[in-house]
Amino acid sequence: MAEPLSAERLDGLRSWHADWRGLRVAVLGLGMTGFSVADTLTELGSEVLVLAGEAADERAELVGVIGARLIQRDLSTVPSELVEFAPELVVVSPGFHPDHPVVAWAQTAGVAVWGDIELAWRVRDKVGTPAEWICVTGTNGKTTTVQLTASMLVEAGFRAAPCGNIGVPVLDAVRDPQGFDFFVVELSSYQLHTLGLQGGRSIVSPLASVCLNLADDHLDWHGSAAAYRAAKAVVYENTKVACVYNRADAATMSMVEEAEVVDGARAVGFGLDVPGPSDFGVVDGILVDRAFLDDRRTSALEITTVEALAQRGLAAPHIIANILAAAALARAAGITVEAVRDTLLSFGLDAHRIQLVARRLEVDWIDDSKATNPHAADASLAAYRSVVWIVGGLLKGVSIDHLVERHADHLRAAVVIGADRSEVLAAFARHAPTLTVIEVDAAETEHVMPEAVRRAAEVAQAGDTVLLAPAAASMDQFTDYGHRGRLFQAAVEAQLGGEADDRSASR
Repeated sequence: MAEPLSAERLDGLRSWHADWRGLRVAVLGLGMTGFSVADTLTELGSEVLVLAGEAADERAELVGVIGARLIQRDLSTVPSELVEFAPELVVVSPGFHPDHPVVAWAQTAGVAVWGDIELAWRVRDKVGTPAEWICVTGTNGKTTTVQLTASMLVEAGFRAAPCGNIGVPVLDAVRDPQGFDFFVVELSSYQLHTLGLQGGRSIVSPLASVCLNLADDHLDWHGSAAAYRAAKAVVYENTKVACVYNRADAATMSMVEEAEVVDGARAVGFGLDVPGPSDFGVVDGILVDRAFLDDRRTSALEITTVEALAQRGLAAPHIIANILAAAALARAAGITVEAVRDTLLSFGLDAHRIQLVARRLEVDWIDDSKATNPHAADASLAAYRSVVWIVGGLLKGVSIDHLVERHADHLRAAVVIGADRSEVLAAFARHAPTLTVIEVDAAETEHVMPEAVRRAAEVAQAGDTVLLAPAAASMDQFTDYGHRGRLFQAAVEAQLGGEADDRSASR
């Protein structure tokens, strides 16, 4: 194998206009992000080898078109072609385990390992003045907060792109010829883990950053809660203006206290309680800003009211928290309170996020398939008084005992689905032994939701909410959480026979 590229030479590649020509780069993965990495690097003139266990046919066909090579096979061992290629850099797509054989081989061989975010930061000056970055992570609420923040910036007249883990690779946004003033970047724990590999410090220096909340998730990937927390904490590194944290989550406050930030960066808290100076919060049903005004010790700026949010279906406690976090990020970027307020007049939640599917005979049917872990399901369950809970899926090594114990007293019944049913059933046996618990053991995907909905309809009473908030990932029986939610909605429609009083509104 050729000598690895010197650290100094690689570190010097900090611009689109640097000399990337001839750089040998192996790209691990050919999903949406992996393809954006390969496409970017070939455009820069690098020599690119893509490694993929499987990939969409259209992407595989395009690899040759963009001028890269593709090795498509089982990657449980290091391909000989990779060793012969002698890469000077490996760029890893999100989700590949840190102990993956290719990653381990690169690190042992002294080859630098980046993720797409590091590459995107280095080449962010392709189109005009580089956009400012606003970085968002957390166990739950990331996508909603990113969408809210970007919408607020657009309302204020800026060109802003929501990107990252939200579905648009940052590299695609960086290369968009129209250019942007702001990138609002959703970062997963996978991306942050990789970003922190180079000496434990991130190269990214965002204008503002937030970790919305922290609860056990992806422990099977990170290996421990401490490692998961450490990855999330990377989001605050090098922040320039505002480190936004959740007052109700001490872990996020500790992250800010421990972060290495740019001199002058402020800590700005948000929460559902009365805020102190330099914070956002709620006073007598009014959302307020006590951070970005001259007289913040004795005054506050009104953003909106809980009543106004309720009319837009945005008054669930966790959604209000997301709104406050987004407002803090947007205000850190210099936009007015009026722009924040005007955004909330038209903003709507995405499908499968506490979405009212139907209402019949005083029973609400709610699709919160996006609640893919216990923390998200906790927020959803807390929004309703009497619940028939459809729960289960792929738990990813996370316990739901605390969740069951916390909400048992306002559950009418539970309908348990998914591959990890035994763990869910055991949690109910321990913490809610008298509750009606119904197991759906349908093996075929198309039968799961019709059976779950039928059984839920049998036990639901007037005033109840039938809530799909699985507290688990969907990949055991469904393509993704959207697929799970769509099948739930179709099953509800079939069960109610077109006789619902109301349909398809957000609440």
